[in-house]
Amino acid sequence: MRAEFLRLREVDYVAAARALGASPLRITLRHMLPPALAPIIVAATLGVADSVVIEAALSFLGFGISQPEASLGNMLTEAQTYFFRNPWLVAWPGLVLIALVMSASFLGDGLRDALDPRQR
Repeated sequence: MRAEFLRLREVDYVAAARALGASPLRITLRHMLPPALAPIIVAATLGVADSVVIEAALSFLGFGISQPEASLGNMLTEAQTYFFRNPWLVAWPGLVLIALVMSASFLGDGLRDALDPRQR
């Protein structure tokens, strides 16, 4: 995102606004933020997938959400002891975790394809 703002700082219409005497806040909000909004949205949606995986991994290792609270990592930890008697206890939280991460990634990819004007 920083690279996008640095690239937009050198665009002709930003230089023209600066030459006309627009304030830095106006240049940022009016001329630089709208074109940079698409990469920000995409980065946020892809960050959701990363956050879900990190939370599940930390909870699985015992460093995340404490045991009485429900978490995909806690569910996988508890199901680990019953794996050979009832493997579905491991499969359902794992499938939900995979589906959640894949859907957030697909949403980010779709938004990038829809919002990025350079790919058209």
